[in-house]
Amino acid sequence: MENASKALIIAGAILLAILIISLGILIYNQAAGIANGNAMSEVEITEFNTQFTQYQGTQSGTSVRSLLQKVVSSNLNDNNEGKEVEVAGAVTIGTTDNDPQIEQISTGKRYEVTFEYNDQGLINVINIAEI
Repeated sequence: MENASKALIIAGAILLAILIISLGILIYNQAAGIANGNAMSEVEITEFNTQFTQYQGTQSGTSVRSLLQKVVSSNLNDNNEGKEVEVAGAVTIGTTDNDPQIEQISTGKRYEVTFEYNDQGLINVINIAEI
């Protein structure tokens, strides 16, 4: 009985040590991300990308116009500084305010929407090609 009791205490100590080591690794990785200027978590990256990825693939002109309005809104958002999204392909960029010219997208046509990602995993270029 005494040996079983000691075995349970040792097993508990090992589990506690593993928990403490895991917590230390987690804190270290978060601190390393902040030191590298990459303070965004996976959840934040996914949340940012999700607003655009729903438009991936073949889309109607109306959907592409909605996507471009989201791009403009995202780029104007102060919280998204450094996360600006460029638009390439069927849409040229305006010369005055660097916003996509939404009027160039015809609602009666179909478009192929693809994305390019930066080294952090954020969408930084949206390619729009008329089909």
